[in-house]
Amino acid sequence: MDNRRLLAILAATGAGTIYGINHTLAKGVMPDHIEPFGFILLRVLGAAILFWAISIFGPREKIATSDWPRILGCTVFGMVINMLMFFKGLSLSTPINSSVIVTLSPILVLILAAILIKERITILKITGILLGLAGALSLVLFSAEKAENAPNIPLGNIFFMINAISYGLYLILVKPLTAKYHPFTLMKWFFLLAVIINFPIAWPEFSRVEWLKLPVDAIWKMGFVVVGTTFLTYLFNVYALKELSASTISAFIYLQPLIAIIYAVSTGADTLTTVKILGAVLVFAGVYLVTRKTGPKAVRD
Repeated sequence: MDNRRLLAILAATGAGTIYGINHTLAKGVMPDHIEPFGFILLRVLGAAILFWAISIFGPREKIATSDWPRILGCTVFGMVINMLMFFKGLSLSTPINSSVIVTLSPILVLILAAILIKERITILKITGILLGLAGALSLVLFSAEKAENAPNIPLGNIFFMINAISYGLYLILVKPLTAKYHPFTLMKWFFLLAVIINFPIAWPEFSRVEWLKLPVDAIWKMGFVVVGTTFLTYLFNVYALKELSASTISAFIYLQPLIAIIYAVSTGADTLTTVKILGAVLVFAGVYLVTRKTGPKAVRD
């Protein structure tokens, strides 16, 4: 394994680990200290500032006119719909549910790749898709129990599914751009556009935050979401996409439930139930079948 591929794998692993912890940390500050849409504006604004600051260390690149529609699409699916639906869902549902349902992204990436770039889908992969969907639907339809700080679990789970679809589209759209532009160039424009698009949606909630009254616990969690979950994860993933395929990157999402479940249960932020375990097993089985490679191409990315 060459060094570039190893670094790409480590970057994707780091992003998956941060995302796994984020399910519980972000949940811990909503909605008492900040509401979900307000949190998104804080995320994209903080990340935009950081990416424009570090872009001075990268190459000066001009975006081709023909690439702007794709860049706008990446922003809408990767930094608007994806983020808004995830945080809104997290405010309504639980960290374990969110971490399980987002693992549908690899399955959705496969479906979207088949539609958009004509990638072949085998019987094995179709079986995996059906199992994964069954697992996600079981969480959506049967997770009707009330939990602390989780007022509408089924609706929250539906938002997680929309988030997973949007993230899958983002991975497919951004892949060609990673071959043409430096990660700093892409991220600074993505997040600047994200601030502009999210602003009218998120400003009402953002403006209600009592910033001077925030406790230290809430401040460091918000900081983790801005620097870790937003700045570092998007940078790690776009870097990894230079060496790995979109479907391979999406496979690192499988780390999230493991990390999230361990963290959430160990901190008392969530509990395991039979429905969650069954749903997780079905999703993981589906994901395994979808990403399993057979034949001589198995050694390739």
